[in-house]
Amino acid sequence: MNGRVLHVVGTRPNFVKAAPVVAALGMAGCDQVLVHTGQHYDTRMSDVFFRQLGLPRPDTDLGVGSGSHARQTADLLVALDAELAVRAPALVVVYGDVNSTLAAALAAAKRDIPVAHVEAGLRSFDMTMPEEVNRRLVDQLAELLFATSPEAIGHLAREGADPARTYLVGNPMIDTLLTHLDLFDPAAARTTYELPERYGVVTLHRPANVDDPQAARAAARTLTEAARALDLVVPLHPRGRETLHAAGLAAAPGVHLIEPLGYIEFMSLVRGAAAVITDSGGVQEETTVLGVPCLTLRTTTERPVTVTHGTNRLVTHTELVPALCKTLDAGPSAPAEGPPLWDGRAGVRIARVVTRWLEHHD
Repeated sequence: MNGRVLHVVGTRPNFVKAAPVVAALGMAGCDQVLVHTGQHYDTRMSDVFFRQLGLPRPDTDLGVGSGSHARQTADLLVALDAELAVRAPALVVVYGDVNSTLAAALAAAKRDIPVAHVEAGLRSFDMTMPEEVNRRLVDQLAELLFATSPEAIGHLAREGADPARTYLVGNPMIDTLLTHLDLFDPAAARTTYELPERYGVVTLHRPANVDDPQAARAAARTLTEAARALDLVVPLHPRGRETLHAAGLAAAPGVHLIEPLGYIEFMSLVRGAAAVITDSGGVQEETTVLGVPCLTLRTTTERPVTVTHGTNRLVTHTELVPALCKTLDAGPSAPAEGPPLWDGRAGVRIARVVTRWLEHHD
């Protein structure tokens, strides 16, 4: 098998999705290069994930850092174009829907290098979300489309994607979860963060919830009210830290603000939670498999399979507290039967398609 595969990652969800794919391609003897764009550059958002997930150290760290969407994407394009010129890969693999994903796909397309998109076909149909713009454009550019759920296949078909290039492979994020499941220790997490037996976990980072001070104040009011029913531990994403602090969330009784966590530490908290409040796509998926009730503070989701096959429910600010109280009254339930192919083998399926593609595109 000839041809180099270049993986582009930039944020913590990318690392979780890439780990099983990189491992499976390594087992197949594939020549691989791992490029970290540095979109998440804080040690707690980046370095610790490489250590915990067993990802090889990046061959290149572009160190792009933060900035406006336009500035960050422009910097990524320039840096990735230079990297592609030096590395000359046969295939570029991108993950998810962040700015690093779009920039890598666009830079590769301009150099006529084929792209594989892991997590293709997800759609929220909300074009105010930067991630929705990114994922739609990447799918138009990609040669290989790897979908995590049946409805994603349907979205791609309606948009004219070639069925011969589209593959339902399962969810590599769930591969990582199942691989590390025995390491998730809720009791240790409760002790570390001095939490009661029953607690909730909150993650918020979407622009609609944290960028604007008025939106952050609304989120802080909602979470303050929710904390009257359940102690809430909030690992603060760098995005939103200042606005949520300014909105008074730190002073709310029952709210425990902590720094960003590594993968094992965060998932230990989630596994033991009575409920999770989030606006994250990945957390919706992880709670589905763990059987943890999830209240997603959004009006849309690109992962409806977490609602139909899992524990997820979309809520507005006014709906959140009543929904949380109802969840707490109902008590724990057994995990639902997971979505199709969320069985820990997505990385292997992706590697099988990639190696076959490489053999036919020497």
